[in-house]
Amino acid sequence: MDEAEKKKCSEIDICDLFITPAIKHAGWDQMQQVRREVTLAPGPVVVRGNLSSRNKKKRKFADYVLSLKPGLPLAIVEAKDNNHSVSSGLQQALGYAEILDVPSAFSSNGDGFASHNRAANAGEPTEIEFGMDAFPDPDTLWQRYRQHHRIDGDEAKLVEQPYHTDLSGKEPRYYQTEAINRTIEAVAKGQKRVLLVMATGTGKTYTTFQIIWRLWKAGTAKRILFLADRNILVDQTLVNDFKPFGAAMTKIKNRKIDPAYEIHLGLYQAITGTDEADKIFKTVSPDFFDLIVIDECHRGSAAEDSAWREILEYFSSAVQVGMTATPKETEYVSNISYFGDPVYTYTLKQGIEDGFLAPYKVIRIDIDRDVQGWTPPPGMVDDLGGVIEDREYNQKDMDRTLVLNQRTKLVAERVMKFLRATDPMSKTIIFCEDIDHAERMRKAIVNAAGKLAKDNSKYVMRITGDSTEGKAELDRFIDPEEQYPIIATTSQLLTTGVDAKTCKLIVIDRTINSMTMFKQIIGRGTRIDEDNNKFFFTIMDFKKATELFRDDAFDGPPIVILTGDDDPNAPGTDDDPDIEGGGDEDDDGDDDETAGTRKFVVSGVTARVMNERVEYIGPDGKLVTESYRDYARKQIAAEYRSLDEFIWHWNASERKQAIIGELEQRGVILENLAEEVGKDFGDFDLLVHVAFGAPPLTRRERAENVKKRGYFAKYGEKARAVLEALLEKYADDGVETIEDAKVLRLKPFTQLGTPMEIIKGAFGGKDAYEAALRELEDQIYEQASGE
Repeated sequence: MDEAEKKKCSEIDICDLFITPAIKHAGWDQMQQVRREVTLAPGPVVVRGNLSSRNKKKRKFADYVLSLKPGLPLAIVEAKDNNHSVSSGLQQALGYAEILDVPSAFSSNGDGFASHNRAANAGEPTEIEFGMDAFPDPDTLWQRYRQHHRIDGDEAKLVEQPYHTDLSGKEPRYYQTEAINRTIEAVAKGQKRVLLVMATGTGKTYTTFQIIWRLWKAGTAKRILFLADRNILVDQTLVNDFKPFGAAMTKIKNRKIDPAYEIHLGLYQAITGTDEADKIFKTVSPDFFDLIVIDECHRGSAAEDSAWREILEYFSSAVQVGMTATPKETEYVSNISYFGDPVYTYTLKQGIEDGFLAPYKVIRIDIDRDVQGWTPPPGMVDDLGGVIEDREYNQKDMDRTLVLNQRTKLVAERVMKFLRATDPMSKTIIFCEDIDHAERMRKAIVNAAGKLAKDNSKYVMRITGDSTEGKAELDRFIDPEEQYPIIATTSQLLTTGVDAKTCKLIVIDRTINSMTMFKQIIGRGTRIDEDNNKFFFTIMDFKKATELFRDDAFDGPPIVILTGDDDPNAPGTDDDPDIEGGGDEDDDGDDDETAGTRKFVVSGVTARVMNERVEYIGPDGKLVTESYRDYARKQIAAEYRSLDEFIWHWNASERKQAIIGELEQRGVILENLAEEVGKDFGDFDLLVHVAFGAPPLTRRERAENVKKRGYFAKYGEKARAVLEALLEKYADDGVETIEDAKVLRLKPFTQLGTPMEIIKGAFGGKDAYEAALRELEDQIYEQASGE
C-alpha cells in the first residue's frame, strides 16, 4: 500500500492491516492474550432534574489490552490513523496503563510503534520508537511487569494462577482486576494482613470470590473462612458469587465447624460470643484455616476490644484479607493499624466518574422546628400527660427526646409528593432515629400514600430487627423482580450489606455524626441497574446529614487518627454501633439505641418546610446547584467557542445528527433540554438559545418560513410533494427524523411509492435526493446564516 492510500485508511483499517498483524507476528495469541476495543469504563452518568444521560466523552476505551492470560493485563496499545504521528496516542495509552497499573504503553499509526516503559531502569530510556516488525513478545512484557511489581521467581506461579471463568463470559471490571491482582501479589510476597477498600456497589463479593478461587486452586489456601456480620450477606454469597465452589462450600450453622468442607461461610455471631462456650472457633486448631476474608471489616472486627478481633488473633497464622467500603480510623478502631495500608482503593468518587456507580442528587429540606428550635410553654404536658422538660428542643432532639407528630406527618407527605411527581413505585428507604420512629414513619406514610397503601398493604413496611414481619419482606424488597414492598422504614438494619440495586430514593430523617454510617447509607443507592432503568438516585435530607459530603474525609484517603476524645465512633456512643459478642447466629437486628430514653410525644405543635434546595454532584465530585440548562450551556461552550462557530459547523455539516451525536457524547440530550425549554423548539434553536442566548423559533415557525419563500416551486410535482412532507415531518419530529433514511417508509410517503421509487422517480437517484434534502435543511436553517 502506498503512502497516499495509507492516509485514506480509517483507524480500524490501520488496526486490521498493520497493528494487529505486527502484534500477532510478535507471538501474541489473538484469542487468549489480545483484546480489542475494550471499554474500561462507560463514562459518568449526568443527572439534572429527573433526567439522566451518560457523558461518553469521558469513557475509558482502549484499542488493545494485551494480557499474559485473562485477568493479568501487561500492556495497552492505542491506535491512530495515518494522519497522526506514531506517538500521538501515547499519552492516552499511558493514562490507561496507569489505571491498570501495567508498565507498558504503546501507540501506533501503522508506520511504527512508540513505547513508554514505566519500569525503565536508571540510565534506560523511558520512551522509544521502533518499526512495525519489532513489537516485544509476551515474555518480554511479562518480565517487565514482574520488575514493575517486584515479583520474584517463586512468587510468579501464584500470580499466574488463572481466574475462574464461567459460561456467561463475565469478566472482572478493571478496578476489580486491580484489586484481585494486588491482593494475590501481596499474598505471594508473604504478606499476612491485606486490606482492600472498595466503595459500596463495586462488587466486593465477586472480587472476594476471585481472590479465594485463585488462592484455593493454587493450593496456597486449602481451608478458607469467609466472615460476615449479616445473615443475608452470607446467604446472598452462597447462592450468587460463591456458587462455583459447589460441594466444597458450607455455611457454618448449629454451632459447628465441619472439617469435611474447605470453604466455610459464617457469621461472627455464629462462631463466637461473650461466654466461652459460645466461642466455637476454638473447637478447631489455630492453624485450621489458611485464609480468612473479613467482609465489611470496618464494623468492629479490627477494634482492639472487639470479640471479633479474638477470632483473628486465634487464627493468626492464616492470611487475613479485610474488605471494606469505609475504613474506620480512630484511636478506638483502626483497620489500617491492624491490616496495614490498603493494597488497593477504589472510591465512590472514582466509581461515579467511571460510570460504574450511580450519581446522586440531594434535596435538602429544612423544617422550622428543627432550625429555629422549639420551647414548650411552662407546664405544658405531652399526649400522655407528662410535663415536658422546659428547655429548647432542636434538630438533634427530634424523634430522640421529642416527637412532634405533625413533623412526622410533614416528612411523610413530602416523601410521597416527590414519589408521585416522579414514580410512586420507586424503591425507597427511609432512615429513622430508632425503631419507634420507624414505626411511626410507617404509619405516616400509609396515611400520606392513600390509595397506594390501600391497594397493597405491603406498599410500605417497617424493616427493623425486632419486626419478624418486616424482616420476612427484606428479600422481596431487594429483589428487582418483586414489586412490593416499595418503601422500607428502618433505623439501622438497611445501613450495610443489603444489595438494594433498584433503590432510587434514600430519605435521611436521622441524626448522623458518623462518617462510616453516612457512607454506608449512601451506598444503598449507588448501584446502577440498567435493566430496571436505574441510573441515579435521590437523597432527601431532613437532618443536614448531607453536609458530610463537603467533608474532605468523605472520599479522601484513610488515615489513622491518634486522638479521639470527641470521636463519635468511640465505644459507648449512639452512632454506628457495632454488633459485638454473641446472640443468635441469624440475628440481623438493629440496635435500638434510644431504647429507655424518655420521649415527649406532642400532637398539637405545627411544623412547616422553611427552605428546600436541590443539589447535584458536579464534575469535581462536589455538590453544585445547577439546572440541566446550565450544565448543557457549559458543555456546548466547551465544544464551540461562539455562536458564529456553532452556526458555521451546523451549516457545514451534511448531517445535523452528527453534531447532535457529538453533544450527546457530552451528556447533552435534546429531549432533556426540551423538558426545560420547550418541546416545540427544534434542535438548532434549543442549542443556540441555551448556549448563546439567541431567541428561539419553533420547528413549526421555521417550516412556515420555508413555505412563505416559495422555495418548492422549482421542483416537479412529485419531488415537491416529498419535500413538503419532509418539511411537515421536521415540524412534528425534528431534523433527526428527516435525516433517517427510514422516514420514506412512513406515512404519507408510503402513498407516493416505495423508498426506491421515490428516490429514483422524484429525484433521479440517491445523490440528487440527498442534495435536495441538504438544500431543504439549508432553507430550514436559513436564519442560522444570519438572515
